[in-house]
Amino acid sequence: MKKITIILLVTIFSITSGCKKYTEGFDVSPNQPSNVTPSLLLSNGELALMVHYTGQLARVPSILTQQSAGTDFQFIDVANYLIQEGDNINEWNSIYGALSSDKTLIDLAGDANPHYRGIAKVLTAMELGLATDIWGDIPYSEALKGADGEAFFNPHFDSQQSVITEIQSILSSAISDLDPAKTNLLIPGGDDFIHKGDVSKWITTAWMIKARYANRLSKKDPIGSANDALSFIASAGLSSILDSSDAMAVFGTNGNELNQWNSFNNTRVNYMKMGKYFIELLKSTADPRLPLYATTDDDGNYSGTAPDSSNTNTSNLGAYYGSEASPLPLITYAEMKFIEAEANLRLGNTQASADAHNAGVIASVEKVTGATIDPLYLAAQASETIGTITLEKIMMQKYIALFTQTEVWSDWRRTNYPTLTANPNGVVNGIPRRFVTSFDERINNTNAIVISDILKPVWWDE
Repeated sequence: MKKITIILLVTIFSITSGCKKYTEGFDVSPNQPSNVTPSLLLSNGELALMVHYTGQLARVPSILTQQSAGTDFQFIDVANYLIQEGDNINEWNSIYGALSSDKTLIDLAGDANPHYRGIAKVLTAMELGLATDIWGDIPYSEALKGADGEAFFNPHFDSQQSVITEIQSILSSAISDLDPAKTNLLIPGGDDFIHKGDVSKWITTAWMIKARYANRLSKKDPIGSANDALSFIASAGLSSILDSSDAMAVFGTNGNELNQWNSFNNTRVNYMKMGKYFIELLKSTADPRLPLYATTDDDGNYSGTAPDSSNTNTSNLGAYYGSEASPLPLITYAEMKFIEAEANLRLGNTQASADAHNAGVIASVEKVTGATIDPLYLAAQASETIGTITLEKIMMQKYIALFTQTEVWSDWRRTNYPTLTANPNGVVNGIPRRFVTSFDERINNTNAIVISDILKPVWWDE
């Protein structure tokens, strides 16, 4: 990765959040470039997205859904559901810093550079989606207009329903911008860490995100959301169980480029361990992903820590997602197959549902293991039929396939699968369903909608 983009990323995050943890391990230059270019802004925007999708906003949901366990210091608080208004100030502020940077790129690219503009719109939609999934109603329509005067210093919150509608609109506009036939003065390339300037892959990613947020409305509009999701997946044009259009967060081996799970576990030893529920689930089916997802424990076995325990003698995150340069998923072919399975099941298309489920399991297993799926596991877990497919089976396999992703928490809230038992020692009577309003927003924005109840469902979860 280009060090200058790391410097820009840290500069923006320092301005928006003042958070030390974002600068630890970075070589920060006191100099700033005199001219901001689309290339620098694109790299900056993608790195910001990777921070948000694979950092703290992934670790906390992993604990809440019992894929991981919080076992020391502030992560014991997470395990005990003590999630307060000051805990995620940095993440809230840095998302808005990234949205501001993405807006600058959209404006700077303009009609002369629709491909840069289109990628920036996809990044915007993904940042908005993550924020609204976690906090519910959020500022957007007025949030980035501070330069227009005092009327926008206290932006009103947009309803989650309107934010998701806006996400779909932004993505449709991005798809139009990304048309390979359009003329551009500047062409994305190495500055695009995710797809290396391949706009056809960005179009696929945009359709995949559209499918994700169509399916998000399964409680609100079961049939309409299913039809929309299937239509968007069809438009994505996915063709392979190891499709190269998967959008991945990429990392390097230098100190300022490391995979965030790896960096966190190395600098915060024993803050997190593998979750007991997740490990026991994988063991119960002899899942071939287990030795890649987790290390062996102190006794040479695979084990996890229960939500009400702080045992640190259990397994750590494995090499597949936990090595210093391991890519981490943002959105994948496997996720699309499980959405396809869920949507078809809602529509009564059970054969199509079973076929998509089986394809999703095969895709995940073969990508993680790098080998053809074992016939015994295939027969037991990826051979569902019209008479055996259920929502629980779909969501359980999706839960395994989307390990490390915030999406697992959203799925659990929508479907109540997997069936998790809340930590009996938790400070609230249930697993949290949202984050509370950030302290900074509560005290600085007179128009803030303040939510203090972490058990209160967001709109699409009602």
